[in-house]
Amino acid sequence: MSDVLTPQLQDKIAQAVSLLQQAENQYQGNLVLANSLGAEDMVLADLLAQHLPGIGQFVLDTGRLPEETLTLLAKFSERYPQLQVDVYYPDATAVEAFVRDHGINAFYESQALRKGCCGVRKLEPLKRALAGRAAWITGLRREQSVTRDAVELSEWDAANGLQKLNPLADWTQTEIWLYIKHFDVPYNALHDQHYPSIGCAPCTRSITVGEDVRAGRWWWENPENRECGLHAAASSSIPLRSR
Repeated sequence: MSDVLTPQLQDKIAQAVSLLQQAENQYQGNLVLANSLGAEDMVLADLLAQHLPGIGQFVLDTGRLPEETLTLLAKFSERYPQLQVDVYYPDATAVEAFVRDHGINAFYESQALRKGCCGVRKLEPLKRALAGRAAWITGLRREQSVTRDAVELSEWDAANGLQKLNPLADWTQTEIWLYIKHFDVPYNALHDQHYPSIGCAPCTRSITVGEDVRAGRWWWENPENRECGLHAAASSSIPLRSR
């Protein structure tokens, strides 16, 4: 271990663990972490490995992930053999139809086509991953972008019809990396090449000093629109609720 944790970060870790423990007790098997294999989700995975290994996780493999992301997925299984991680893939027929009708790189042509691609490669598999769940966990942080500055620790996800927990909502990017370094958490090699936010390879680029951490995602669009639909705006922010 290296890099001493600050008292403030220690408090945030305790708060995150408490939130997750409360959720596990309440939802009992109907709770899952959506792991994008980004820095935030690797922090959450490490917290689960240390404190709540019974909570399941899933990864969405869109078919266009960077090689570095897939390499991390393999390392993940080696580092955390006690964790159950399911991998969901898009429906092959739907992908084939989208590419046939619009082209392999249609997402560059318009926002509608980009969202259509995200719908096929991400949203449909997400629906399957969340089916039968009462709540899901994400690594969203308020500091990440203008589309996420109102994220709450716990909020009702009206789009998917279940509770959404964001244990790292008030963490800073500095705190994320302090945790990773302190606990020697594995992370995507692209982070060392100035990729703070990583999605599909053709929709992700490195950023320069001073740019927003999500400036490398769908950089040809306005910042207010740079979401794939996985995290639609919540309709309400309320405490944990039973189902």
